[in-house]
Amino acid sequence: MAKIERFYNLFQPEHYNVYLDINRQTKIIHGQTTITGQATQTQIAVNQKGLAVSEVLADGVAVPFEIDDEAEALRITLPVAPATVTLQVTYQTKLTDSLMGIYPSYYKVDGQSKQIVGTQFETTFARQAFPGIDEPEAKAIFRLAIKFDEQPGETILANMPEDYEADGIHYFQPTVKMSTYLVAFAFGELQSKLTTTTSGVQVGVFATKAHEAKELDFALDLAKRSIEFYEDFYHTPYPLPNSWQLALPDFSAGAMENWGLVTYREAYLLIDPENTSFDVKRLVATVITHELAHQWFGDLVTMKWWDDLWLNESFANMMEYVAVDALEPTWKIWELFQVSDVPAALERDATDGVQPVHVEVRNPAEIDALFDPAIVYAKGARMLVMVRALLGDDALRAGLKQYFADHQYGNAQGSDLWQALEDASGLKIGEIMHSWLEQPGYPMVHAQVNAEGQLVLTQQQFLIGAGQDQGRQWEIPLNGNYGTTKIMQERTLTVGDYQQLRQQAGEPFRLNVGNNSHYIVKYDQTLLADILQHAKSLSAIDQRQILQDLRLLAEAQQVSYADLVPLLQKFVTSPASIVNAEIYQIAQQLRIFVEPGSLAARQLRMLFAALSQATVARLGFVPKADESNDDQLVRPLALSAALYGKNEQVISEAHQLFGQYQENLAALNADVREQVLQSEVEHFANRELVTSLLQLYQQTSNASFKEDLRQALPHVQDPARLQQLVTEFKHADVIKPQDLRAWYRGVLQNPAGEQLAWDWLRENWDWLEATVGGDMEFSTYITVTAQIFHTPVRLAEFKDFFLPKIDVPGLGREIKLDTKLIAGKVSLVENEQKAVKLAIAATN
Repeated sequence: MAKIERFYNLFQPEHYNVYLDINRQTKIIHGQTTITGQATQTQIAVNQKGLAVSEVLADGVAVPFEIDDEAEALRITLPVAPATVTLQVTYQTKLTDSLMGIYPSYYKVDGQSKQIVGTQFETTFARQAFPGIDEPEAKAIFRLAIKFDEQPGETILANMPEDYEADGIHYFQPTVKMSTYLVAFAFGELQSKLTTTTSGVQVGVFATKAHEAKELDFALDLAKRSIEFYEDFYHTPYPLPNSWQLALPDFSAGAMENWGLVTYREAYLLIDPENTSFDVKRLVATVITHELAHQWFGDLVTMKWWDDLWLNESFANMMEYVAVDALEPTWKIWELFQVSDVPAALERDATDGVQPVHVEVRNPAEIDALFDPAIVYAKGARMLVMVRALLGDDALRAGLKQYFADHQYGNAQGSDLWQALEDASGLKIGEIMHSWLEQPGYPMVHAQVNAEGQLVLTQQQFLIGAGQDQGRQWEIPLNGNYGTTKIMQERTLTVGDYQQLRQQAGEPFRLNVGNNSHYIVKYDQTLLADILQHAKSLSAIDQRQILQDLRLLAEAQQVSYADLVPLLQKFVTSPASIVNAEIYQIAQQLRIFVEPGSLAARQLRMLFAALSQATVARLGFVPKADESNDDQLVRPLALSAALYGKNEQVISEAHQLFGQYQENLAALNADVREQVLQSEVEHFANRELVTSLLQLYQQTSNASFKEDLRQALPHVQDPARLQQLVTEFKHADVIKPQDLRAWYRGVLQNPAGEQLAWDWLRENWDWLEATVGGDMEFSTYITVTAQIFHTPVRLAEFKDFFLPKIDVPGLGREIKLDTKLIAGKVSLVENEQKAVKLAIAATN
């Protein structure tokens, strides 16, 4: 396994001139990169990957060089003692279809195939485009000059505005000092819409002409307002003249914060203003605000090394919600945080062996493996939400202003952020957060009334599945009532006489009110019964939190899963979408306890029908003009439950709607389009229907409609039709590599398709690795498989296939974690299945 070599200590670049001549037809790139910097010795190295280097000059003189592919290095021997040196490297490389480095995206307009060339250089893919010190700390000024096989009407974009064009070469203004992984450019046939912020920043949204112009409006408005908000919140001006938002047809990640040229998947930037669900609007808004938060936190100030990746991602993940909450307060965006980031962090972080937020990087493959969304993004964001709650916004903003002033155009470590916040607040925030940053996992606080009548709190690490308690402790912001607002540093804390405290408070004892701190609470029976008796007086977030903590405790076999079943009917009457989302997540989890086609499975379907009946009757399929945002979010949850419950009236109405809109399915109301398509596929599918919907999927440029088709089609029950879908997995003109994992998961979670999808993965692993193996999300094929498997047979098969791959760089941690995840579910089913089946039967 290759170890990381750091080249920055040998050579410190100050300025790059990067010239690229790109031919889309031959897929050949001719490049010449000139780097001026400080050499500390005669033997230096710069990063490269896959570059065919023909010549290296140092101050105009040819010098010896060696390509070291294993180290991804170009090793150079300089003729003189350490000094300022200008290197000129001439080379050739290729456009690839790996979605990394410089690559083409493919799309069609009116049936005509086209492509747009773009870049993705995070984490270490800039070295595939040009030689350089491809480390975050090696900030320099970049001047790009790009020539391509240009056609009339094409546009080229880069981080900075174009300076001038001569002899077919586009020269761009020099950048500010920045890291290599933030360099970006793109060219092709593009449409755009532009506006200007109050401070004079030009903001633009760009997309291919496969889209309607109106799809750019939402992003343009939100991007403009986001930059204005961040300039005010950070007390720091946006430092570039432009902020371009570009939608790429092929893009591996959700989006990328390239400075001045942010790139997105089309689904995360473009919106049909006339027919897009509220849920999708919120999602797109948070993606845009996330990437624009990075323009300061990540771009202006960058982590010194990848082990502090959380400095970029955790903060941007929190700020996306802060920004949307300020810009659209009626959206109650923090409720989205509670149903996305919070459960993702709590579930992943409860598995023994998970990485901490701050983690050492030993080899190149581990850099990509750092991007665990549940830890570096979601848990890190929860960690910073705790910090914000402790400091308050005034101190937070003052600290950030100082942080940016001290480190702008440079690099920082976690300690630098803590110091700035401590200086602004006077609170030793670094000491408090050390236990959260450096340790994996999180605590469970056990609240109980002891034999003496004392209310006692005890913390210990919470684990789901097999794991060894390491005796870890955390400094926990309790955020409770009964005077428990302190930070709990002890393993055990006595609060006081419970009866006296209960009488004085006049309400049940609660901890982690608002669910801002990264821990769960296990209440004893006395305390829990009191809370449940008064549950209707709790906020929607607190109601959800009670259910979520109980579900996690049940998954850890600390309470019985069967005890959750009676709570479903108790809470499902809530109009709050976040409560309903947790209710149906618990109900969905019950499916692992019943065998498909069994009596218990039929009884579970009846429970789903009963849970959703009143809500479906109230909301129906057709949205009403005056309904709430919660209604819009609850409707698809209830309809999906009704469909699983075989509600004949819902199936019939969905069939009627499908027939009504059959000639223009995209016009179906986006709030229910997925459910209508799913019902039709599940109950009325034939070869012609599946073929026509696949063709629609391939042809449409409407990202939201495309996703609804992708969600619906894997619900088909006919094995021949499932095989028809799986046959398309390797056909990139139908299913793009960026979307393949979602298709695989869709078929895998269908009991009728599970074996088919699992066989496909095992039989095509080598092809999959060759196609998307360089992608930082490649390991998530393992993740989604483990999320569905829950039987002893599948556990054994999973081990047989993946354990031999445990030493593959970037896969080992995921394989270990997911083996434990499946084993935990196997144990849960074995121990709880009988009780859960009885509880389900009792609801019928």
